[in-house]
Amino acid sequence: MGLFGRKSSKVSADSESVTSSNGRYFNKPLKSPASSKLTSNGHLSMSLPDVTLPRPPDPNLDPAAYLRSIYAVRERSRYIFDKARRNQLAHFDVDMAKFKETATYTVSIIKRDYAPDYHLIPAHGRWQHFEVGGRPRVDQLLATWPSTVDNQERTRRLIDLFLVSVLLDAGAGTRWSYKSKETGRIYRRSEGLAVASLEMFKGGLFSSDPNQQCRVDAEGLKQLTPEQLAKGLQVTAANPLNGLEGRAGLLSRLADALMNPVYFGADSRPGKMLDYLISHPSTLASSVPIVPLPTLWNVLMNGLAPIWPSSRTSIAGQPLGDAWHCKSMPASPPAQPWETIVPFHKLTQWLAYSLMAPMSKLLHIQFAGADLLTGLPEYRNGGLLVDTGLLTLKPADMQRGLEAYRINAQLKGQPNMEVVPLFTTDDDVIVEWRALTVGFLDELLREVNRMLGLGPGDGLTLAQMLEAGTWKGGRELAEVSRPNTKEPPIMILSDGTVF
Repeated sequence: MGLFGRKSSKVSADSESVTSSNGRYFNKPLKSPASSKLTSNGHLSMSLPDVTLPRPPDPNLDPAAYLRSIYAVRERSRYIFDKARRNQLAHFDVDMAKFKETATYTVSIIKRDYAPDYHLIPAHGRWQHFEVGGRPRVDQLLATWPSTVDNQERTRRLIDLFLVSVLLDAGAGTRWSYKSKETGRIYRRSEGLAVASLEMFKGGLFSSDPNQQCRVDAEGLKQLTPEQLAKGLQVTAANPLNGLEGRAGLLSRLADALMNPVYFGADSRPGKMLDYLISHPSTLASSVPIVPLPTLWNVLMNGLAPIWPSSRTSIAGQPLGDAWHCKSMPASPPAQPWETIVPFHKLTQWLAYSLMAPMSKLLHIQFAGADLLTGLPEYRNGGLLVDTGLLTLKPADMQRGLEAYRINAQLKGQPNMEVVPLFTTDDDVIVEWRALTVGFLDELLREVNRMLGLGPGDGLTLAQMLEAGTWKGGRELAEVSRPNTKEPPIMILSDGTVF
């Protein structure tokens, strides 16, 4: 029996709903509605049947599971966004009069690059970064594999590549660049890391099998040294990469995580999650497989849990990953300890967006409930909100951030021009900023679709707006506002495992 040769199954869910301690219903079962629209490659996607999605965990019974769920990201960020509407934030002033200007700018970027063919906008994901310079590198890679490699194995290999590439995709800094071995062209930032990871992948740097270089497995990652990674990324004293040690540590811990045969098979490959997803009881085997987004999410959150630093926020000894305490949340006591935490899971969401692309394009797998994913809370999307004047850092925080920048600028190799406030990842300023980014991106999507004249049937998805508008727009504004460094308006001191 082939990969898709199994009986149809249906997701079951209890209809019970539970009220959270802040008065919101968080445990009501959700349904992914039937839909049909043009995909990014111009083909008409099938109309999906209703799929009942699993309920989010009850935070009063299992707060760690709730805060690790995708449901918690939007719900907990909304608490801070509601304060923004009233301009009652701890660290930012909000000028809602600038909201329409932010939307107008976003729409101008989308129209410039895609009008009138908005249906051709791809979903935000790593695939597009591989195509920097107009070169279809993923398609070219696929063409190098013999016809005996079927679509299932091709998809597994792309999942291998995309997962490692996303984990390496933290902020590179302004001084790093990568010269392609294949074209001699120089690339920077996310696109540079994409091209570098692709060329390392093709060179077998992540594989333990010399006869199959285009794969990632646990043994190959265990054999990878920080020095080999630095060489592969062309890091030198004159070409420094922010967070290199953090990235090397992340890949080392990934090797341990891949030893879980439930998610990653006997040969410990990221790509084997495909087999797990297809055979999962929640997957509907209709004319094409329909995978509930929470099923993919659980693979990424549970299967990759060992890769995150143990120093991260935890509850009852359970690490939560990219989740942080925030003073704008309810204080504990009287609130429960979990209520002080805002989860973002940015890299996990970036993985989900990115891994859905090869599964959809090669195997036509559909993902029910993909709109549970939020806008990515990172400095390009968030920088757009600051550079357009929608958000302004309060004076005391601005002064504190500028002093931190001054101290950091004295270190060798650190930026020392186009001064901006600087904070660490866990600083309350950054946590509040990221939560606001999640909330405002949802609001922007509604306004952008309205301004484009797009309705419920043909409107942009959040993933499309990220790709064509806010992420790109945030980067372009940074380049214009700070042409020497191209840094965001607020600088984040990161270890390479969040941004």
